[in-house]
Amino acid sequence: MKKRLAGGKGYIRTGGPGYLAYALTDTVIDRYFDLLNKVGDLLEQLEDRLYENPDRSIMYEAQKLKRGMILLRRAVWPERDKINDMIRTESPLISQNVKLYIRDAYDHCIQVIDLIESNKEITTSIVDMYLSLISNRMNEIMKVLTIISSIFIPLTFIAGIYGMNFARVDPVTNRVLPDNLPELYTPHGYIYALVVMLIIAVVQAIFFWQKGWFKKF
Repeated sequence: MKKRLAGGKGYIRTGGPGYLAYALTDTVIDRYFDLLNKVGDLLEQLEDRLYENPDRSIMYEAQKLKRGMILLRRAVWPERDKINDMIRTESPLISQNVKLYIRDAYDHCIQVIDLIESNKEITTSIVDMYLSLISNRMNEIMKVLTIISSIFIPLTFIAGIYGMNFARVDPVTNRVLPDNLPELYTPHGYIYALVVMLIIAVVQAIFFWQKGWFKKF
């Protein structure tokens, strides 16, 4: 703007105060476009990071950008009203020819507002996508824990039964009678129990595999 005024060329020196007001307003709006283009680049980078390696900082940065868009909208909205007033005002300082330029600035201001709203929606979608990815990851973790628990529940049940210290004592000899838990006195009973547990675990693992529970891990 300073260069255009200092150069003394163009309509800015002869268009009067109305055109000067338009030129200043249009320059401000162009700065908004530059800012929004930078914000758009930042949002694209956040989206790339979201799919490559989602972390909590992405959500925080998206929230900061969203607050920035809200503040920017509060700044741009009054500009739109002022430009609209310039179009509607009948003043000798603003000719009909200048109003054509002002209407163009008004259209640019509307485009800025639309870009702000679009960027706000993108930031919201980034936050929602991050939360969805985290939720899916937690669901996968819970699925793994559920599978592990399902496999170990029957094994724990078997170990718990034979870990009970119930015994029937002969009142005469004061010796433990083997008929209370006869399997405890079976030769190689420990090996048999381990084999049974292993078979149960393998059968369950095969069952879960056929159901497709392991395919996403």
